Amino acid sequence: MKRVFKVSAMLAVAVFTLTSCNCYKKMAKNQNDVQLVCTPEVLELNNGVVEADITVKFPVKYFNAKAVVKVTPVIVFEGGEVAGAAQYFQGTKVQDNYTVIDANQGGEYTMHVSFPYDARMECSQLQLRAEIKCQSGKCKEFTLVNLNTGLVPSKAEAAVLAAGGAEAEALARTFGLVIAEGVNVLQSDLNYAEAMQVMESGYKNVTTEVTRANYMYAINSSNLSSKAKKSEELTAFQQKAAEQKDNDRIKQNLYVNGYASPDGPEKFNDKLSAARSQSGKKAAEALLKEIGLPLDAASYGEDWEGFKELVAASNIEDKELILSVLNSYESSSERENQIKNMSQVFEALKKDILPQLRRAQLVNSSDITGKTDDEMAALVRAANFSALDEKEMLHIASTNKLTLEEKIVVLEAAAKTYGSAAAHNNLAIAYAEAGESAKAAASFDAAVKAGGNSAELNNNLALVNLMNGNTEAANAYAANASKETKALAAAANGNYAAAQTELDGYNAAVAATMNADYTAAKQYIANDKTAEADYLRAVIAVKQGDFATATAELKSAIAKDGSYAERCQKDVNLRGHIGKEILL
Repeated sequence: MKRVFKVSAMLAVAVFTLTSCNCYKKMAKNQNDVQLVCTPEVLELNNGVVEADITVKFPVKYFNAKAVVKVTPVIVFEGGEVAGAAQYFQGTKVQDNYTVIDANQGGEYTMHVSFPYDARMECSQLQLRAEIKCQSGKCKEFTLVNLNTGLVPSKAEAAVLAAGGAEAEALARTFGLVIAEGVNVLQSDLNYAEAMQVMESGYKNVTTEVTRANYMYAINSSNLSSKAKKSEELTAFQQKAAEQKDNDRIKQNLYVNGYASPDGPEKFNDKLSAARSQSGKKAAEALLKEIGLPLDAASYGEDWEGFKELVAASNIEDKELILSVLNSYESSSERENQIKNMSQVFEALKKDILPQLRRAQLVNSSDITGKTDDEMAALVRAANFSALDEKEMLHIASTNKLTLEEKIVVLEAAAKTYGSAAAHNNLAIAYAEAGESAKAAASFDAAVKAGGNSAELNNNLALVNLMNGNTEAANAYAANASKETKALAAAANGNYAAAQTELDGYNAAVAATMNADYTAAKQYIANDKTAEADYLRAVIAVKQGDFATATAELKSAIAKDGSYAERCQKDVNLRGHIGKEILL
């Protein structure tokens, strides 16, 4: 924003008011203008900071050789103000180490100002305040000068300024020259939470639970003894099947599988396993006669897989050698011959392993249908978290069955009860969606402490640091994050052109708007009917000079979300362009 003010004319008045500041008499004679240019013209929020470059151009024959001017940038907002670093300028005869302005050549200086963002700065003014000092006279100490009138303080004003306090601050503000008004905070609308990645719950609505029991046979036999038909294992199998019979959420599938131990002729063992499947089926039908479910029977010949599992779990000497033989030969006869050649080992196998493989195995594969989403949501609303396991908690929080507040409640319960990385990670995302960036950061840290070390968590740590303005940490995590997160990091650093190409939807529209690519911005949200999209369309319309569309879109946004009625009055993109009647 270019501001031109006739300093010399103003100071001429000041000289007559306070002639003891006579070093400014000569400056007052110069009628040329001191020029100020603020870049950008409208201040912008950029990664938690408001920055600008202010260029001051002093004309030739203006600056008194014995004068010192102290210029302080101050950003003023309701309830407070923040002063930036002061810059000092001196004439050629001043014995200090400030920036020298030669009256014969004039001078141009650019000062960079930076302020940590405060939400109150959205409605603010960036001022310059100047103080003058002479080597002689009553202005030997820096004296505030009113850059709007050119006057130095009257005695009464000087007393107020010396007293300090709220009245002094208010008076000092009237002495400042406004070079920019308001801060464009559209960057803060970037939705980082939208790009965060949840950790999977592992939840399945239908799970399969397998129960097994065995009918054991003597070597080379397919006949079951009375004793073999009765065991604690078989009784437990029958009882569980009976308990599940009337449960509408459980579908039981019953099988009898016949096996033979892998010793003896292969063809004989094939027939033997088939006979065992049939005698096992007959015994199982008697055992489960009250269940009323069909039984499928099958035979699998020599049970090499069972043999391998039992050997691996055993303490048999040279078991690694046995397993090596199993992996080296595919033929049953070759495997058997190689193992029998290890005579000492084979004796142990005959005693401890092979008898366990002479069986008909009874299998109940039960498909269990879990709670519906509505049932889980009802339990959340009743705060009956003990009726939900962790997977169910994480799952229901990922659906659209809960409000954001309810999601936070159930995920807090999951994190407290189970303490897993997934629970803390997903809770952090819910906090981020609610705008609770500090809580989100703490929950992501808890996910790391819980052992989380995944691509999802790394990605989310980049995004939560962007939310909190921690640029260095965010960029470190973003290096190994998704393309979307890298693009959001670019946008947070003000590189909107690069960000726009890798984003889509609302975030892309925000980047495009900041990049002044308004046509693309409208296309990104063409099908978005949310309040935030309506509001952004209003901003775009104002920038394009289409105030009728801006008014219509803003009315639509306010109808969907009343908070936009207050926001539009503070927004530098809209303030002063749209009449207050739209709020009625």
